[in-house]
Amino acid sequence: MEERTLRILEFVKIKDKLVSLCTSELGRELANELMPQTEPEEAERLLRETTDAVDFVLRRGRPPLGGIHDVRDTLRRAELGMTLNPGELLRIADTLRAARNLKSYVSEADPRADESNNHVRNLIASITPNKRIEDSIDAAVISDEEISDNASSTLAGIRRRIRAEQESLKDKLNSMIHSSKYQKYMQESLVTIRGDRYVIPVKAEYRNEIPGLVHDSSASGATVYIEPMSVVEANNNIKQLRIKEQLEIERILQELTGEVAGIIEPLKTNMTMFAQLDYAFAKARLSLDLDCVCPKLNRDKRINIKKGRHPLLDKKTVVPIDLWIGDDFTTLVITGPNTGGKTVTLKTVGLFTLMAQSGLHVPAAEGTEMCVFGNVFADIGDEQSIEQSLSTFSSHMKNIVEILSRADDMSLVLFDELGAGTDPTEGAALAMSILENLHKRGSITIATTHYSELKVYALTTNGVENACCEFDVETLRPTYRLLIGVPGKSNAFAISKRLGLSGDILDRAREFLSGEEIQFEDILMRIEKNRRESEQERLQAESLRLEIEKLKKELEEQKHKLSSQKERFLREAREEARKILLDARKDADDVLEEMKQAAKLQDEKERRRAAEEAKSKLRGSIGKIEGSLAESLFQRKGFIKAPENLKPGDSVLILNLNRKGTVITPPDKDGEAVIQAGIMKINVHVTNLKLVDEQSYEIERSGTAAIGMSKAMSISPRTDIRGMNVEEAIMALGKYLDDAAMSGLSEVTVVHGKGTGVLRSGVHQYLKTNHHVKSFRLGQYGEGETGVTIVTLK
Repeated sequence: MEERTLRILEFVKIKDKLVSLCTSELGRELANELMPQTEPEEAERLLRETTDAVDFVLRRGRPPLGGIHDVRDTLRRAELGMTLNPGELLRIADTLRAARNLKSYVSEADPRADESNNHVRNLIASITPNKRIEDSIDAAVISDEEISDNASSTLAGIRRRIRAEQESLKDKLNSMIHSSKYQKYMQESLVTIRGDRYVIPVKAEYRNEIPGLVHDSSASGATVYIEPMSVVEANNNIKQLRIKEQLEIERILQELTGEVAGIIEPLKTNMTMFAQLDYAFAKARLSLDLDCVCPKLNRDKRINIKKGRHPLLDKKTVVPIDLWIGDDFTTLVITGPNTGGKTVTLKTVGLFTLMAQSGLHVPAAEGTEMCVFGNVFADIGDEQSIEQSLSTFSSHMKNIVEILSRADDMSLVLFDELGAGTDPTEGAALAMSILENLHKRGSITIATTHYSELKVYALTTNGVENACCEFDVETLRPTYRLLIGVPGKSNAFAISKRLGLSGDILDRAREFLSGEEIQFEDILMRIEKNRRESEQERLQAESLRLEIEKLKKELEEQKHKLSSQKERFLREAREEARKILLDARKDADDVLEEMKQAAKLQDEKERRRAAEEAKSKLRGSIGKIEGSLAESLFQRKGFIKAPENLKPGDSVLILNLNRKGTVITPPDKDGEAVIQAGIMKINVHVTNLKLVDEQSYEIERSGTAAIGMSKAMSISPRTDIRGMNVEEAIMALGKYLDDAAMSGLSEVTVVHGKGTGVLRSGVHQYLKTNHHVKSFRLGQYGEGETGVTIVTLK
């Protein structure tokens, strides 16, 4: 692709966006090499990489790319047998940690998708972590300048002896400077260090009163720093221990360097995989940020953009366009007023083509299709004014000549204001000739123009189509909608009239137009009017269709609901009727049996009394049946006596939910009260409520407290956030501080490393706002110094 085309279509800005989304220098190197591909297979492969990365992000969340460093120079030093410094080893550990985190990122297969051929999964599968070496470095190296006491038992012993010697020496010097004999000679009552040796500040006039070695003096000369002879031997001992300490540190660094040298090849492979992963996930983030889709590619010279948005314009305000070319026509002539969106349309088509051929998704709707062209040419001038001169025309024509010398049947050619900058008649003739030449070659050509002659040319030539950018004459504003198949009007008369130009002048201007020009403009006006009416009718019909479908759906849901309720009611009614029938049959059988027994009695009075008892029993059974039929199928069941005189603000227990609530509205005539339960307001019958005491009521909980206690007992007083970015570190630190506070820890250590200080600064800003934190400070010597922060909890 021509460098000029990439610059005119602003492909460089897309590349810059992609570079900014990479998290490592490795990924940025690949992003800077982004170029459109002319082979369909390669473009398809690059698009699949982007799609796979997008799928991974959507299914698994943001990938853990923190801690990826470019350690290629470090690995070369290790290969040459050079000892790595603590900072280099820390970056190696960060890189190994990043490898382990990425392995964990894909450790569990996603049951919702087949990822066996996923590009991202295959890249991560090629990564090799090494937790043993990572832990060894982390245990030994605190920061870029400091080795931990835990690096070796020898180093720990040497440092203990150094601290003991230092304390003993400082005690001697402190007793000297505070003694009555020497106190008057002291400039200040403190012990300081000059040249790694402990000294005391003595007034210059008393320098001979204290036997010892002078190591320094103040700028004014009033103070000399003397090492008393009584502590020279102790200072020498500390110096010797320092030398031993440094030798042990060198040995530890050499040992760690040797371990790194043993895994150089896997680390080199990791660097390559990290670069490709960072680059792939940057493409995925660009796709998600711009709401992109993966276009379908073809070699049939067919472009079909659906709801396309220029990627460099605000997606909230940009007007999407629909554009297609390559099936019924291969040349598209776009007309319309200035600032109507013609140039943006050209750049959108060109930029979409370059992005798709570079393996990037495009900001459009599903179904968008792009062609893989052998070359893309563009002659687009952004500055347009009446001051255009012959030099401007010559510049454009020079570009056009270059395009015509190279364009073929697999080229996309974009012209902005073709033929402008010269005599309109000649310019229009040249423009038609150029379009005809490219049309015969089979190139896909899109051109913008103001010339009416080109509108006629498009109407009368097979394979050439008109399009226009819609303009609202009422508001004098473009709508930025692209209409294919409709030639555009200049709208000069309508705009001038709305702006207040005299009607006499406009009428006279119309007289200067030829009859054919007037007739052509009238035809365009009628076409535009008919199109608007058709569009309005289509929108109205679509609105009615959607409303009908909505009503139909609601009716079907209601019908289904009624049908379900009907079946349920019938089933319950049948069961109730069957029960009533069985009870009635049993009662009837009992009455008949009693009547038979009464008939056997000899005494008339006894027979009559027995008959009356049977009738009475039968009437009771009938009354019971009638009562059961009158009862509601669904009775309200209160668990206890309903509370009386409920008023707003009373605390109640909703019995069937076992949930506490507050009365908002007291019971109505039907016994329904409005209760606030949490964030919900619900209607509850008074028989389902129980008054509770606010102070004594306690909601039962599950075993979460036991879980929290179990967690608290296992919390470590030290957390390591090295290798994370600030956002990841703050999330991890917030959770850690919650757990630490729950466990009752009073002081914890946060290991963030020294580095550039960005992570440390972000952690300190967060600690100022965390409600668990009472105070915090940087570590002291032996604690990790500026590489750690000691946090005191409330």
